[in-house]
Amino acid sequence: MLVTLFRLLSRLPLPALHALGSTLGWLVYLASPSYRRRLSENIRRAGHATYRNAAISESGKSILELAFVWCAPPERVLRCANIENWELVQAALDAKQGVIFLTPHLGCFEIIAQSIAARTPLTVLYRPPRKEALKPLIEGARARANLLLAPANLAGVRALFKCLKKGGAIGLLPDQVPQHGEGVWADFFGKPAYTMTLPAKLHQLSGAPIILSYAERLPFGRGYVVRFVRFEEALGDTPASQAAAINRAMEKLIARCPAQYFWSYHRYKIPGGVAPPAAVAATDVASEQT
Repeated sequence: MLVTLFRLLSRLPLPALHALGSTLGWLVYLASPSYRRRLSENIRRAGHATYRNAAISESGKSILELAFVWCAPPERVLRCANIENWELVQAALDAKQGVIFLTPHLGCFEIIAQSIAARTPLTVLYRPPRKEALKPLIEGARARANLLLAPANLAGVRALFKCLKKGGAIGLLPDQVPQHGEGVWADFFGKPAYTMTLPAKLHQLSGAPIILSYAERLPFGRGYVVRFVRFEEALGDTPASQAAAINRAMEKLIARCPAQYFWSYHRYKIPGGVAPPAAVAATDVASEQT
């Protein structure tokens, strides 16, 4: 049913999907107290509260545009994506050291993988959705030419490392909350967030450069600008310092278009089996578990 709905929606023009998505964003915001609280608290904590109304609309767009990105013909999708600063990526590929793309939940992050895969093979870390109904939709949509999925387990990590050793490109969502034992606590906009350590480990083991990427959503459904940015933070020697450096880089990237970050994402949740950070008060722990 969901696959059929997305396929039908994918036939609509992108401006129509974004207009409908903007309305959807406000409906969800008004209808869900928990969603409303999380979005408002996260954007305020980050110092971008003036973008709250725009963020509400953009969050709805990010949902409905998935029908277009996942289900429309690839050539139609890629026509909507303009690439900036690809020479940064090409230089890394030419050096044959591999490339680690870090893409936060900013803008239309789903279109980035397709844009990269149109130019070079890409392997991305993939965590299956919790809802079984979403699995065929997401996996089918991401099964595009030159785009490979690596499961979020030890076998998947080995596949990523193998790809880098061959000079290939991999992609990760650095602000995705990792599972127990796969992260450390590091500040993200002034509050501890359980942060993955995998990007820095892969960088240390392979020597592959880290490149940040995001796809800014243009107004009125005019498409996207996919941008690549050099990672300039000093990683340090410990997992904690490395995670903190990656979070700082994400904060700077988000500041480029703060209305388009997915502020309702449960970034500060405490994964099962993970001890909460000492800096988080008991009241915050209780609220983040809801």
